[in-house]
Amino acid sequence: MLSATPAYALARATFKRAQRGLFGGKHIQFGNNNPFSKTKTRRNWLPNVQNKKLFSETLGKFFELKVTTSVLRTIDKKGGLDKYLLETKDKNLYSEKAVSMKTVLLKYQSRITQKASQQKAPLA
Repeated sequence: MLSATPAYALARATFKRAQRGLFGGKHIQFGNNNPFSKTKTRRNWLPNVQNKKLFSETLGKFFELKVTTSVLRTIDKKGGLDKYLLETKDKNLYSEKAVSMKTVLLKYQSRITQKASQQKAPLA
């Protein structure tokens, strides 16, 4: 279906594909091709997306994700996928997949801390 609004009007909105990976707020950018003949034509630039297997130390397994290269650098800077997800606010993750992974990590960590506290408690 064609919409009445042009595609570049939606440029700042998080696009659908970004909901299934870690895009870090990257989006489709729009502009013009400006060749030597000066005949401008519309075009778009897609984010640099890579398929990567990232390891979660807390869960002890790999996740196959679509990730932008800028998010890969951020993950390296933070020290791993777990730290990236836990230290980044939900609104800055820009992805339903990332938020769901973060909630799984938080639940798993709370379960581990509960078990540890139960083992340390003296038996009455």
